[in-house]
Amino acid sequence: MSPRRNRRHVSTARQEPDSGVRRGVETSESWPDGVWRVRPVTGDAGKTYRCPGCDQEIRPGTGHLVCWPDGAVDDRRHWHTGCWRARLRRAPVLQRSRNAPRYG
Repeated sequence: MSPRRNRRHVSTARQEPDSGVRRGVETSESWPDGVWRVRPVTGDAGKTYRCPGCDQEIRPGTGHLVCWPDGAVDDRRHWHTGCWRARLRRAPVLQRSRNAPRYG
């Protein structure tokens, strides 16, 4: 007979380390490109979103951020957390056709 596994309780298994940010609570962040409202979400909506930072899909169940300029709720976008933090260091993602030149 195999030894019994120690299982974590459901209430403690889903807790995250205290990072100072609670899930679903909006915060206001001041960046060089303005003041942004940022809300962390768990991705439980069952929808797939497209991250504007890397142009990759954010699959259902993946934790990410919903961000918008302060006062412009209609401009909300779903971002990977890392893409949001690095957006000022990255060049914009350009979509080119297969035969388009790579210069300016």
